[in-house]
Amino acid sequence: MPEDGQGGGAGTRLLLTAAEAFPAFEELVLDAQDRVVMGFRVFDPDTRLRSERAQEVGRTWGDLIGATLDRGVSVRLILSDFDAVARPELHRGTHAAIRKLNAIAEGSAHPDLWTGIAALHPARVGIGPRLLFWPKILGELKATAERLNALDPDERSQALEDMPGVAAYLRKDGGTLRPRRWPVPPLVPASHHQKLAVIDGRTLYIGGLDLDERRYDTPAHDRGSRQTWHDAQVIVEGEAAAAAEAHLEAFPEECERGSTLPRPGLLRTLSAQRSNAQFHVSPKPVVSELTDAHLSGIEAAQKLVYLETQFFRCRKIAQALAEAAHRAPDIGMVLVLPAAPEDVAFEGKTKSDARYGEYLQAKCVDQVRAAFGDRLFIGAPAQHRRESADPDAKGRAALDEAPIVYVHAKLSVFDGASAIVSSANLNGRSLDWDTEAGVELGAPDAARLLDRCLDHWVGGELAAELPRDGALAPALARISQEDAERPPETRRSLLLPYPVAPARRFGRNIPGLPEEIV
Repeated sequence: MPEDGQGGGAGTRLLLTAAEAFPAFEELVLDAQDRVVMGFRVFDPDTRLRSERAQEVGRTWGDLIGATLDRGVSVRLILSDFDAVARPELHRGTHAAIRKLNAIAEGSAHPDLWTGIAALHPARVGIGPRLLFWPKILGELKATAERLNALDPDERSQALEDMPGVAAYLRKDGGTLRPRRWPVPPLVPASHHQKLAVIDGRTLYIGGLDLDERRYDTPAHDRGSRQTWHDAQVIVEGEAAAAAEAHLEAFPEECERGSTLPRPGLLRTLSAQRSNAQFHVSPKPVVSELTDAHLSGIEAAQKLVYLETQFFRCRKIAQALAEAAHRAPDIGMVLVLPAAPEDVAFEGKTKSDARYGEYLQAKCVDQVRAAFGDRLFIGAPAQHRRESADPDAKGRAALDEAPIVYVHAKLSVFDGASAIVSSANLNGRSLDWDTEAGVELGAPDAARLLDRCLDHWVGGELAAELPRDGALAPALARISQEDAERPPETRRSLLLPYPVAPARRFGRNIPGLPEEIV
């Protein structure tokens, strides 16, 4: 556990939603004197600038990158690439972003100061599972070819340029794209899911928030439900920043060779290719510091565990929480989740991976509910307006007659004495497979983070009255249940009781499939 202020301290800034985080990030880049080093899953250079200072140099992040290079400040971006078969649009987005930024750098005063890397995780699914999945792989390639064939010729040509991992496995048949039946394409089980930037080796911006317009939202969460996005970042200085910069320089090679150096002040998940992977789907775990930090925080907690996460699917974490409930009779737990996964709520996805993820989450929720009883509150946020006011608020995109607020934050607070803010969800993928990064905060930052979260969800006056110990869970449960019985526009809190029944009905177990895949 961190000492007071370790990983944070007086200079720590807690940022909830992109309305707070994006302008702060812009200011950091504007103030850079020597170098900016970044690692993101998504980084769209067409994202609009929000701060007044940044808007003086241009309209978009591409303009800001160009202006930063013009000042003689070097910029390095390691942007995650994706499995071209399973995630073709993300694969295309990565290469389009790097292409646009390369062009911006070429037009700047110092193109030599720009480095843009599309980084594909080195792990590969073995030939055995790939042959087993071959019908599904062929189906995915066929669907991608059909989408490309629907584009006009110029747009299709540009799309193929931005999809090098797809283009190699398609052929032209009389001007129509069709999938090649051989060889079987490689499958990439992991990605670089981190979201961080280091300015001049001294200041670290880190958390769960990537950079694009989809992720922009305000603390009011009063946009269309499909546009809501709750997230958290922190800005810290000192040891964590130096460790993060060293990590950004080294992690691609570390994932290749399967070993790493310690990075004090930074928490990571790293994995690598297995040496004998013919019959494996999974990569080889290398570093599980985020898992270890969560398990340590849960074990040390005596009064309260507060969690916000996009996914709660890791049975190892659920088991540790259940053991804490039995060990410490006064401990309470608060868990904030989205009412449904994004692709299920807004896209109506029903594929097997979505069902397996919901199956795992229902199991984890049931386990902690059985252990904690009324010392547990699981909340899902929804807007203070009726679902009829939002055309996208249908099915699981609505909760208790209100449009949902989508939760993407990844933060954990233990007794208000320590906290973790990171890119990692509480699922096996984040805690074992993907590249993730975060920081651990000590007191008083952890207590401030809990206060900020409660103020955000419940509102200042009501939040100030809430206990900060095990009694918080039943207090929030009472408020949220009362609010669920009120009309949406008269509710006091954004939090409503999380309904596990839809996840339980929708979920499906897939025997033999590793839980880390979702």
